[in-house]
Amino acid sequence: MAHNAELGRRGEQLAVDHLEARGMHVVARNWRCRLGEIDIIARDGRDTVFIEVKTRTSHDYGHPFEAITPLKLARLRRLAIAWCEATDAAASRIRIDAVAVLAPAEAPALIEHLEGIS
Repeated sequence: MAHNAELGRRGEQLAVDHLEARGMHVVARNWRCRLGEIDIIARDGRDTVFIEVKTRTSHDYGHPFEAITPLKLARLRRLAIAWCEATDAAASRIRIDAVAVLAPAEAPALIEHLEGIS
């Protein structure tokens, strides 16, 4: 289990680095409430973006994006609303993105970013 947590932290940091390199500003990481957790919240211009990060070391259990189910998307939408209410954030537009990180031990990580998945 510790290995999975470490892999998740590494993947989230790689995702943050990728997002910042694209000009996004990270507002929060691992924001939690009673409904669950949002991995990354960022600003992209006028958009507030809620980002789910999935990290794998291989495709043995499928592509990381395959772990984002319709149930997970529904939870992310509820979490986005909860964050906006909790922070009184005046977001002009809200977007949900996903970042897949394929991070094999002996090779550079591969990062894919899908915008507006829900």
